[in-house]
Amino acid sequence: MTDTSNQTPPAPTQPPRRSRGRAVFYALMIALAAGLVGAFAGSAFSEGFRFGPPGWHGRGSMMGLLDPAQIEERADRAVRHIAIEVDATADQQEKLRAVVKSAVKDLLPMREKAQAARQRGRELLVSPNLDAAAIESFRAEHMALADAFSKRVAQALTEMAGILTVEQRRKLADLLPPRPGYWRPWRRG
Repeated sequence: MTDTSNQTPPAPTQPPRRSRGRAVFYALMIALAAGLVGAFAGSAFSEGFRFGPPGWHGRGSMMGLLDPAQIEERADRAVRHIAIEVDATADQQEKLRAVVKSAVKDLLPMREKAQAARQRGRELLVSPNLDAAAIESFRAEHMALADAFSKRVAQALTEMAGILTVEQRRKLADLLPPRPGYWRPWRRG
């Protein structure tokens, strides 16, 4: 008889694991890029940054919604500021500015469509007759507009990430910390 109690089972062979740090880094970069584009798009296409007493700014400026020239100027100023902060070269700055200018020109017509859609949604809501087919059509059109917007923003992000070096993107990550509580799950309490 042989004693099997002293034998150790063979160790299972596992494929080499990828570094968890690399996965976290890529996830952070994607979240950071999305936040950056969201900040640019949100401030440039909506009501602008709101500093000062409530109601002083009206709808983004003293005279109403920002016009296309103001939007382009704000986006360009934001890109120049970020480029300086991440030590971008003059060539990189020009390329980044060109990408953002192109994206703004493509996204501006979507703003007018979104404004018209809000008005149409309001009309559907207050209409005396409920038209489920019209509401569904409105929803589908609004989702198509949102999809086109997100595709164009993703394209601009990809182009911008290709212009910056890895070290510059790390500096960008340090400049844009996540908002407190943004990633924290909702808790009752």
